Amino acid sequence: MFVLANVIIDVEVLIIGTLGLKWPYHRYAHTLLIATAVALLWALAAYPLRNLFQYLMNLIRLPYRTTFFKMLLSAVLGAWLHVLIDAIYHYDVRIFWPANTRPLYKLLTHPQLKTLCLAFFAAAFIAYLCIVASNLKQSKADKDKSP
Repeated sequence: MFVLANVIIDVEVLIIGTLGLKWPYHRYAHTLLIATAVALLWALAAYPLRNLFQYLMNLIRLPYRTTFFKMLLSAVLGAWLHVLIDAIYHYDVRIFWPANTRPLYKLLTHPQLKTLCLAFFAAAFIAYLCIVASNLKQSKADKDKSP
């Protein structure tokens, strides 16, 4: 939910670019208000597919038990993080639309932002490896206990 909400926010950029519209690429979906609405719609659309998501998460060895609230929270946090990062990186993002302010633009330089994103990716990857290792250890312990 979190990752796909990030992708869905950029559908706006894809549409504007593909149709050759003369609008800023980061328009409405790149605001906290509309990103929240997009995340809600995404959660509503994805909730019936929760068993598919559980199957996919099991393939990458992540335990996955969800509720609609968890899916909604993940989608909102993913959409907001996307908007916040883009607000630092792109001039045309107005996170507090309809206000025209851009308080985060150039808060960090591009290299600093890329380094921060890489650090968060590394931390997430380490957390993933720890979860997988823990699950494998638990599975082995469960097998050793069975007669």
